[in-house]
Amino acid sequence: MFKRLFLSVSALAAALCAAPAMAAEAAWPEARPLTLIVPFSPGGNVDTTARLVAQKLADRLKQSVIVDNVAGAGGVLGVAKAAHARPDGYTLVMGFDGPISVARLINSAVKYDAETDLEPVALVTTAPVVLLARPGLPARDMGELIALARAKPDTLTYASSGVGTVLHLAMEVMQDQAKVKLVHVPYRGGAQITNDVMGGQVDLGLLVTTSATPLVQQKKLHALGVTSAKRVDTLPDVQAFGETPELKGFELNTWTGVFAPAGTDPAVVGRLNQELNAVLKLEDVQKRLAEGGAIPGRGTPQEFAEFLKKEKALYGHIVKSADIQQE
Repeated sequence: MFKRLFLSVSALAAALCAAPAMAAEAAWPEARPLTLIVPFSPGGNVDTTARLVAQKLADRLKQSVIVDNVAGAGGVLGVAKAAHARPDGYTLVMGFDGPISVARLINSAVKYDAETDLEPVALVTTAPVVLLARPGLPARDMGELIALARAKPDTLTYASSGVGTVLHLAMEVMQDQAKVKLVHVPYRGGAQITNDVMGGQVDLGLLVTTSATPLVQQKKLHALGVTSAKRVDTLPDVQAFGETPELKGFELNTWTGVFAPAGTDPAVVGRLNQELNAVLKLEDVQKRLAEGGAIPGRGTPQEFAEFLKKEKALYGHIVKSADIQQE
């Protein structure tokens, strides 16, 4: 009897000791909340999108999703934190084109390689760039702008949000394709670009649709074109760049997407992709994104990875040909 009692007590003790380990190994995502790193300060477009997605993802996973704003170096600091995190499915990052596809091409100080250090999970949004003209510029569309630029080479000025940003690269691609040359004036933010284009300090300015759409709809500035493959619903009277013969086939969009550290369990990546795609099909999510000029993403992790490879090749070509480097 004493032997049986000893064995029972021993078994109970073993079970109690094993309980914490079993809890720690609970099936994902039961063990603990997820963290979604946002490589920007609170309040911007990327942060707003991330918080919307995090809330809906939490509802579907029945687990909290905590937004962690890690701002700095144009998004590089936040992406680097995610790249070096444990690949356990509990740390994600809302990446975007700058720190994912461009940063390493133009800045040797960037130590992570997004292609090998991160796992694409899902494309969340795409949004084209809008080219805006100062009042009185004698060009009403991209065809007239190209003709003006050819007549006055190295004269027209355009403002972007900085050297090596997607807004800058969009114009470099346009100039390369149309065989024209404009003068780049880098700025630090959209508000300053808007003010100086409206005030005539620069001839042209580039903004993503989320910022440009209200300005065009309220007729504060005239839009010459959008960089998407076709016109956008919120700006139906604004031509796509590709409608101009010299820019046939032109397509370039900004985007946001969710990534996990490389080495994350493929089953976890697949589940996250499935849930994020479901979130992006929700009517209220689509409405919120459309109001900001963004288009909901979709597709598999593999399709997202292929999209990134094509984009990196395009940016690699233009960075090299235009000799773009951050100082």
